[in-house]
Amino acid sequence: MLESDEIDESEGRPAVRRSALYIGLRNGILGHGIDPGTKLPEDELGAIYSVSRTVVRAALQALAHDRLVRLEPNRGAFVAKPTRTEAREVFEARALVEPKVAALAAGIATHADVERLHRHLEEEHKAVRAGKDGEAVMLSAQFHVAIAEIAGQSIFTEMVRDLCSRSSLIISLYWRRRDTICESHAHHALVDAIAKRSALDASELMTSHLVDLLSGLDLSERQSSGKKLADILMGRSPARGSEP
Repeated sequence: MLESDEIDESEGRPAVRRSALYIGLRNGILGHGIDPGTKLPEDELGAIYSVSRTVVRAALQALAHDRLVRLEPNRGAFVAKPTRTEAREVFEARALVEPKVAALAAGIATHADVERLHRHLEEEHKAVRAGKDGEAVMLSAQFHVAIAEIAGQSIFTEMVRDLCSRSSLIISLYWRRRDTICESHAHHALVDAIAKRSALDASELMTSHLVDLLSGLDLSERQSSGKKLADILMGRSPARGSEP
């Protein structure tokens, strides 16, 4: 992780993605700590992480490239806020891509790959049991990316990673039931199909799973958490008696 107040030009964007600022914002957004539509002031972010505006801007540009942040001329940076139409389109795209990816993974998965998925499911269960919904959503997205990585198709992996990041924002805005996080039985069934090398079952289960996820969205905005940006990024609880 970069600790200095400089951008490593020799490595470019990947160096920015290792910075504490980029990681903190990304985790805050994908973990549902920072609400969609939240303004991300450069001066405040610089003060929180003790870095220059140059570093802040580089991180925000990387997040904009990831479609997690929206940059508006003369207004600044905001956490992306997917529309209802975008929500449907993202899940429709996932329904086209991920069943094929699951089938590919089932065809070549090793015992080590299956064990990796089982370990990941345990982490998901821990987060759900602890009531850490934001962490559970992040882990769910990583589960889908892991299947794409097992499939061994780099283009598909990047597509799934991008779509899952956008899905996390969509779930943050539009979920209507807690099990939209991803029901454990759906992920377990997928792992079982992959372990049995059943490409057809893996494909059909993934399709059903994504349809069910979409049905768990009500496409109406939820209330803002009202938390201050600094409290979210520094992991602080609001002081008693203070504004939320």
